[in-house]
Amino acid sequence: MGNILSNPRLPTALAVQEQGLLISRFHPEPPHAYRTPFARDCARILHARAFRRLAGKAQVFSRVAGELPGDHPRSRLTHTLEVAQIARSTAHALGLNQSLAEALALAHDIGHPPFGHAGERALDLRLRAHGLSFDHNLHALRIVTWFEERYAAFRGLNLTLAVREGIIKHSRDYAASSHPELGEYFLGQFPPLEAQLIDLADEIAYLTADLDDGLDSGNLHLESVREGVVLFRRHHDAALAAFPSAAPRLITQEALRRMLNALATDLMEEIARRVQQSGIQTLEQVRNAPKRLVSLSASMESDRAEAKKFLYANFYNSPVMEQAHAQAETVVSELFDFLIANPEHLPVDHQEQIPQEGLARTVADYIAGMTDAFIADLWRRTIHPHLEG
Repeated sequence: MGNILSNPRLPTALAVQEQGLLISRFHPEPPHAYRTPFARDCARILHARAFRRLAGKAQVFSRVAGELPGDHPRSRLTHTLEVAQIARSTAHALGLNQSLAEALALAHDIGHPPFGHAGERALDLRLRAHGLSFDHNLHALRIVTWFEERYAAFRGLNLTLAVREGIIKHSRDYAASSHPELGEYFLGQFPPLEAQLIDLADEIAYLTADLDDGLDSGNLHLESVREGVVLFRRHHDAALAAFPSAAPRLITQEALRRMLNALATDLMEEIARRVQQSGIQTLEQVRNAPKRLVSLSASMESDRAEAKKFLYANFYNSPVMEQAHAQAETVVSELFDFLIANPEHLPVDHQEQIPQEGLARTVADYIAGMTDAFIADLWRRTIHPHLEG
């Protein structure tokens, strides 16, 4: 596939440098003796309470509709760590800023409410009745700039501008006309490559992990995965050929490992190819390019889309999962309505937020911060106490 693939490192000027405007913080702080600004941001995110709560938030499976299928399904936290590994490896191979990529990966799901996308849909729907909306990227920004309280000198985590920009722009772009409050985040320009690669690192992590969790739980079956996901079948066949006497479980793990590696390698190579083809040499050119530069190759993108379509049809939207999604949406919707009607049940610090943020946004902020177990318990105690015991 060409010489660039044997050395995919990009021009040095494409990596975000830890100097100048992009390392500025809301509250100026002196340099650390031995840690770079983005390394400090990684640590701040890692030690945040919102980050720890990801351990109690569903990736796919949730306790809302019963017990988890075993001890090993991913949570939002374990998924996030897998994304961080892929993002940092990709940045390292390309010569980009590894600490920035890692910080953005660690923060990419920190704004998710309980029950994954089902919870986010329900929360967004309830807010729209009040003329508002819910966006987990924008909520993540609220978390790191305000809700986290760890420092005596300021609210929030006081992250660098580059990390705050990447939190909101890693997976989509925002128009200044719709979001004037985001004006400092270079709206109308694309984010650096370190931020652009997070979305596909996320996809690579969850496609392979969700196949793993689906097979491990029995919700997916090996033959249907082989039939419906060409990329998996290709690597499963290769694993069978390489290890003909290995246990079937190990062949499956080998196939998933090879599948992840193929996706990640293709991502690195395609970024390098597109940068070389475009002639882009600087971060400013990345920001003002005709389109985002991070992508999979055409053939791998086709494989990725097929795998994602299979997972939606056979796993995410299967009858069993749809039942769980419906229950999750009921819990979020009913608790939202209850708290709107009974704001005295909000914690005191959230009640104090109402004059500034409004009741609906305050209720959404409270719910979004909950773990799956906490919201399910609060829903039962406040709305359906007859279900207790």
